[in-house]
Amino acid sequence: MAKHHQLDVPEIPMRADLTTQEYVYERLRYAIMVGAIPPGTNLTMRGLAEAMGLSPTPIREAVRRLSTEHAIEVLQNRRMTVPNMSLGRFEELLALRIALEVHAAERSLPYISNVIIDEMRAVDRQMDDALSDNDLDQLTILNQTFHRTLYRANPHQVSMPVIESVWLQMGPFQRQVIENIKEYYTVDRHKEILDALSSRDVAALLIATESDIREGMSRSARQQLTKVPGGNQVA
Repeated sequence: MAKHHQLDVPEIPMRADLTTQEYVYERLRYAIMVGAIPPGTNLTMRGLAEAMGLSPTPIREAVRRLSTEHAIEVLQNRRMTVPNMSLGRFEELLALRIALEVHAAERSLPYISNVIIDEMRAVDRQMDDALSDNDLDQLTILNQTFHRTLYRANPHQVSMPVIESVWLQMGPFQRQVIENIKEYYTVDRHKEILDALSSRDVAALLIATESDIREGMSRSARQQLTKVPGGNQVA
């Protein structure tokens, strides 16, 4: 039986260039990507409207767009859900994430400056603090910031939208997986990524990037996916 879950849609800055519909899409997309809405959560237009303090009209378009990105599944009874993860889907997304992000890291290396490395080190220190405080929500957001900073160093990159699409599909499940991060992620691969960037060592960078993604997800994820799946209900 599905459990009731208090819907949390975090606020994001309202940029001047966004319409209301675009803002609703960006805000709901962000909430899913960082795992603020757990897998199996059933959604309604009314529930989303109440959680975001808006009318259902702009939410309908956001839901339509997110359903095409496989972040929300629209059911036959006009209800919606954030899809649960299956083992097969997880393995496919994990392999895709590794392929895309190893490629993005390699292509960014020639454009990495000491300033960018310092920015990434600052984010990594914040991640250490969040982990010590067991602030897993902040840890999730900072982890994406760390990787995004690296990949966007390449001024010619075109992979970031595809990478973020994978993050979007994995986000709710990944947020659950990191509950056990201290048990499975015993080597700080971010430090290895930073060292590889500092020494401009492409081979070390690729190994560290793949290890970071694989070790941060695979063991804990497979353990969770052998359990009986559950759901959460939002009226």
